[in-house]
Amino acid sequence: MAKKSAKKITTKKTAKEGASNPRSGSESAQASQALEMYRKKIDRLDQKLVDVLNERARLVVEVGELKRGSDTPIYAPHREAQVLEKALDRNEGPLPDRTIEGIYRELMSGSFAIERPLRIGYLGPAGSYSHQASVKQFGSSVDYEDLQMIAGVFTEVRRGHVNYGLVPIENSIGGGITETLDALAHNAGHVHVYAEAQIAIRHMLLTNAKPHDVRRIHSKPEVFAQCRNWLTTQYPNAELIPDASTSQSVKTAVKENQLAIEIGADPGSAAIASELAGELYGLPVLFANIADNPDNITRFYIISKEKALSTGDDKTSIMFATEDKPGALVEVLQAFHSEGVNLSHIDKRPSGRENWSYAFYIDALGHRDDGAMKRAIKGAKGHCKELQVLGSYPRSKRIL
Repeated sequence: MAKKSAKKITTKKTAKEGASNPRSGSESAQASQALEMYRKKIDRLDQKLVDVLNERARLVVEVGELKRGSDTPIYAPHREAQVLEKALDRNEGPLPDRTIEGIYRELMSGSFAIERPLRIGYLGPAGSYSHQASVKQFGSSVDYEDLQMIAGVFTEVRRGHVNYGLVPIENSIGGGITETLDALAHNAGHVHVYAEAQIAIRHMLLTNAKPHDVRRIHSKPEVFAQCRNWLTTQYPNAELIPDASTSQSVKTAVKENQLAIEIGADPGSAAIASELAGELYGLPVLFANIADNPDNITRFYIISKEKALSTGDDKTSIMFATEDKPGALVEVLQAFHSEGVNLSHIDKRPSGRENWSYAFYIDALGHRDDGAMKRAIKGAKGHCKELQVLGSYPRSKRIL
């Protein structure tokens, strides 16, 4: 017992000595002075950054004035690709490329707003993954129009009511988006594929309920399928309720939880949707990234009445229907093979004109103005009842 008491006394003494150690206070003061010095340096750099950004913006205004006297489009994907490539090539860290790209996309978004207001149509409702993809692609300084249906996006671009439209074309898990393929065929020659974007799809469980109180989960049936294993493990007894869209599912969960709170019950509804939907409708993220496959990516087309210029690293999307003769499809594909044109994607849809007749959709690497591509298309046409170039555009290299 005596040893134990002595140990306590010694410990207290050491602590007391530490508390009165003047060196400890000195080190704290030095750290505060160093922090203050760095903060002042950051403040000075921030002022320089703002000055340089506004100097850049003044040049954008002059560019906009020049464009007004010509048919030069405000959004030019070939120019966007050049600006991003140069910025990323110059980046030596420590900021990651993803951060640099995000900054430049917002810079370009602000530039669009300065030159001329842009309206971007997307597949709604607000908070959908298409809405989220639009914001990632075009930034926060342009206007967005919820057009409810993929066909509606094409129609409004064609009419000139929106400047550009963003539509999903392919999901890495679910495959091709049939509504977009059909709309491309219907609008071929009037609306062009102008650019593409790859967006990481992150499914979030959104709710203001406590984790153990979640009894109902709302979302689209396809989303439930993509999160099946996680839901089976975490919420085997929860009721999965299909909804028309992920955004609508968030609205439904918010309404049910508000009603529960009003009658004095614990909220028990959740939704699986995008983080943006949660921010828009006031439903926080409870669990992030719950999809069974973490590499869920959707490829989107940006559509326009304009045609994109070549960058040297492009894709060309083509729709065709073959002649009704043996080997016609092989002959079409051989035309591209003979010219050394690589096909990165192929899909098919019923033509809608007669039973068992199909339209094929391909993505070929290269621009429609390249010599090899021109010759391949010309060769393929000889074996087709119909062939339409849907657009040539810069190849997407990064996932947003």
